[in-house]
Amino acid sequence: MENARVMSVNLGKPEGGEWTGRVGRTAIRKRGTDQPVRVLRSGLAGDSVCDTKYHGSPDNAVYAFAREDLDRWGRELGSALPDGQFGENLTTHGIDVNAALIGERWRVGTALLEVAKVRTPCKVFAGFMAQTGHDATGWIKRFARDGRPGPYLRVLEEGVVQSGDPVVVEHRPDHDVSVSMVFRALTTERELTAQVLGAQALSPSVREILAARAPRS
Repeated sequence: MENARVMSVNLGKPEGGEWTGRVGRTAIRKRGTDQPVRVLRSGLAGDSVCDTKYHGSPDNAVYAFAREDLDRWGRELGSALPDGQFGENLTTHGIDVNAALIGERWRVGTALLEVAKVRTPCKVFAGFMAQTGHDATGWIKRFARDGRPGPYLRVLEEGVVQSGDPVVVEHRPDHDVSVSMVFRALTTERELTAQVLGAQALSPSVREILAARAPRS
């Protein structure tokens, strides 16, 4: 991962449309910027959050998705996908963000980020894919089956990030609960619940969902 880096820093502004569903407005459409961006505890400066029930908490302040996964999806969908297409703030290259462990810490620019939870697909995501000209048939299930959602990160140290910055893993916990594993526990492999609950840095919101499913002794 010596060459791991941020390919694009992406920000979104609110917009509406029938495809946004019950939310009515969304900032999922992200566009890259070449300018330095402040990384705050609440997220990237200049990036809007519309659905505060599911977005905008400290544990999903920053969303990362790999350029390699965008390229793979592009091949499946039959057209190239731009950076930010999946609503990510950071489009990365050279690091398997789905193999990252809960509690793993990345130095990105001058900010320190910690893997806290995973992105789960929603109707707005599916609507955006259709609105941008892609086949969104069964999109939520297709995305879930893929099992590579990308992580949400909390901000441990505020700082500044810009495209081209390296992604340096400064801490990797002593467990094997990865981003992909958490996603599978939430979606397709609930038998992983107990194992995932052992990760101390797991977001409380995810812990609450999984704990409710865990068998009572």
